[in-house]
Amino acid sequence: MKTVVVTGASAGLGRAIAREFARNGANVGLIARGMEGLQATRREIERMGVRAHIWQADVANAGAMDAGAAEIEAMLGPIDVWVNNAMLSVFSPVKNMTADDYRRVTEVTYLGVVHGTLAALQRMLPRDDGAIIQVGSALAYRGIPLQSAYCAAKHAIQGFCDSLRSELLHDRSRVRLTMVQMPALNTPQFGWVKSRLKHKAQPVPPIYDPEVGAKAVVYAARHNRREILVGGPTIEAVLGNKFIPGLLDRYLADYGFQSQQTSQHEPSERPDNLYAPLDQEVDYGANGTFTHRARRWSPALWLDMHRTWAIAAGAMALVVGGILSTAHCFPRHRPWWKALRYSGGGRSM
Repeated sequence: MKTVVVTGASAGLGRAIAREFARNGANVGLIARGMEGLQATRREIERMGVRAHIWQADVANAGAMDAGAAEIEAMLGPIDVWVNNAMLSVFSPVKNMTADDYRRVTEVTYLGVVHGTLAALQRMLPRDDGAIIQVGSALAYRGIPLQSAYCAAKHAIQGFCDSLRSELLHDRSRVRLTMVQMPALNTPQFGWVKSRLKHKAQPVPPIYDPEVGAKAVVYAARHNRREILVGGPTIEAVLGNKFIPGLLDRYLADYGFQSQQTSQHEPSERPDNLYAPLDQEVDYGANGTFTHRARRWSPALWLDMHRTWAIAAGAMALVVGGILSTAHCFPRHRPWWKALRYSGGGRSM
């Protein structure tokens, strides 16, 4: 990994992803709308001893994305990894949504991924090398109430990736494509997302720090994996929707509303970032306001990232267990390892 591009890099998960790549020695191209956050991220990365280049753009603008990719390559070199992370959401029941709400979330959360992927492919396919990482969500498998636009966009990304992956395989391309499905993360988005809820929005517990997701993305860039499910809740959502979708419908009807809201009142006229970033003179950082509740480590992700060791350890445990079980088959008055010298033939033990 020499040059990495991250969209939505000014804050939240994108900020954490950019920092994690920098810690691993990559130069990072940063794309987002908020200039102050971009500048702050660049300063952080350059302090790590690597280079960064910023490109202020809305990922809904395909031309701006392609131009940004060209400039980043001119400044940092050929793009080895492209991470599509930028997103928008609206917290609202469907009956209170507008067509413009759906259009805008789709333009950024879904079409932004398409635009970024096209810009990356244009540069990676001729070299027959590179990795494209799509930041997904457990909600790409299981829609939940109050986030219909976001859930629909993440489902769309999943279908887009399935089509593209088959085409890359058909062409025997060495460009890799991975979708990393995230759990609920402690990012600043819950304070700036457009909301029509009576109470302030929150991620559905359990909540993870964005650095957990960032490590999964960097891992995906280094390994040829079709998909990575981050955290136990993501695995549960995928399996639950596969085997008991009707039960989940009813469960979410009962608990999906309250689990996404705090007890604090949400002002009806609070500014949001749906069409423009909030105060561009503010650096929101990577972490939100739920740090005291956020988990810094995921055992399920660790096992997924170390599956070879986990399988080896499991196999060794089975072998040892088998040996110990076999030991009980031998008489207790003579050590079992001595009994291994005798094998049938009418010889007495």
